[in-house]
Formats: sequence, structure tokens, C-alpha cells
Amino acid sequence: MTYETPETAEVSPARSSAATAAVSGHRARWNKVPEVTVYFWVIKVLCTTVGETAADLLNENLGLGLTGVSLLMSVLLAAALVLQFRTTAYRPGVYWLSVALISVVGTLISDNLTDDMGVPLTTSTTVFALVLAVVFAVWYRRERTLSIHSIDTTGREAYYWLAVLFTFALGTAAGDLLAERMDLGYWLSAVLFALAIAAVALAHFTLGLNAVWSFWIAYVLTRPLGASLGDYLSQPTGDGGLGFGTVVTSVLFLAVILGLVVYLTVTRRDVTAEERRAAQAK
Repeated sequence: MTYETPETAEVSPARSSAATAAVSGHRARWNKVPEVTVYFWVIKVLCTTVGETAADLLNENLGLGLTGVSLLMSVLLAAALVLQFRTTAYRPGVYWLSVALISVVGTLISDNLTDDMGVPLTTSTTVFALVLAVVFAVWYRRERTLSIHSIDTTGREAYYWLAVLFTFALGTAAGDLLAERMDLGYWLSAVLFALAIAAVALAHFTLGLNAVWSFWIAYVLTRPLGASLGDYLSQPTGDGGLGFGTVVTSVLFLAVILGLVVYLTVTRRDVTAEERRAAQAK
């Protein structure tokens, strides 16, 4: 399922390459983000599931406490993002490693506020939504676009990853808030969020909902969808899950992610035709 196309993704005309490079810093040769294909959404949901189960696994088994685990994963994320920023084009392994780690960190940020600091989920959900809105506002004010088809400067890439971080934090808080208030259980929660994503897709394809906003709304909603699936698989049967545990669930989903990333690295099915032709010409 694709929400954006190069023709429809721009909210308003982008600046010229020279002007954008002057504002945003170094210009990469190619876009640093994959094309939005079915592979993108499958891996994204799998990463959000791993974000939920891996955060629980690390917190329960490392003995570092929530704060210690958060610091450790933040350091690993910083290292992955350094690699990501140093690339000059989209590299599936580096990109999806960054997404997987940022999903864990986003989950831990929300969990720290709720569990360690006692911040109500209504408050954290509202704050994350406002922060994400500010990120989008500043991004658009500086770049005149929120399209992921133009992540080709260091400035735009910084805005992109900042937005991604807060979509994970917002999705975590909003998902937990909904589960706590409605007490639907993991399976029904997953179905609810899947239907919400389907409604966004329907609004985009039939009612003309803007491609950029369709993408980012769906991006936020995939976080609680993946978390609900992860909890359903990993939690004990007495709590409404299937009882696979966080270790089995995390390893299973990581293996699938790895397989898909290797496939995309070899086939380059999630890059533009222009980039494929350039790679073949080398």
C-alpha cells in the first residue's frame, strides 16, 4: 500500500536544490528514505512490535532498570544514526536498524514518563502530540515540504528522524491510553488500529486526503498496532496473550525483519527506478 507518490507528496513547491542545500546543509545525491511500498509497511509494523517486546525484555532481564536500559538503547541509537547520516543514499540495513532502535527508544521514553515519573497517559499523549506538531511546523517552515521523497539533506534528515522518534513515543502513549481506558485486550486493540489505518487509506484513495498527512497518520497508528500484536504474542495466556514470551517473539520478528532487509538489499525493490538504473550502471 502506497500513500505517497513523487507527484502528490509535496505540500507546496519545494525550494531549489541550491537554496535548500544552503539552508539544510550537505545535500546527498539520493533520497535517504525507502519508497513507501508494502515492504515498508510490513517492516515498519514488525519494528514497532520489536520495539514493544524488546523494551520489555531488556527491562526485565538486564537488571539495569528502566532508566539504565533507556540510556543504553539511546547510545546504540545514536551510533546507528551516525552511520545513517554518513551514508549518501538509502541503505536498507542501516536505515531499518535505525528504525528498530528508535522504536525501542520511543517506547522507553513513554514508559519512563508513565512508570518512573507517574505522568498520566493523557498528559504524555497530549505532550507528544504537541511536540510532534511543533516538529512538523518547524520542518515545513524551513523546508516548505514534509514529503519523505525529499529527505536528501542533513537538515531534512534530522527533521525526519526527530518526527519518527515522536511518532513512536506518541503511538506508545496513545495505544496504552486506549488499552487502559477501553480495556479491549490485545487482539481487539490490534483489530481496532488496523481498521483505523484502513480508514486512513480509504480516505486517501477515495476522498483525496493529502498524501503526506495520510502517510504520517498511518505511521503513528502502526506503532500501537505493532505493540498490540507484540503483546498478544508475548504475554501470558492468563493475561489475554498467546504466551510465547518476549524472547521468542523478539527473535521471531527480528529474523523476519532481517530476511526482508536482506531481500531488499539484494533486489532494491524499495528504491526508485532511477536509483536502480544508476546502481546497475556502476
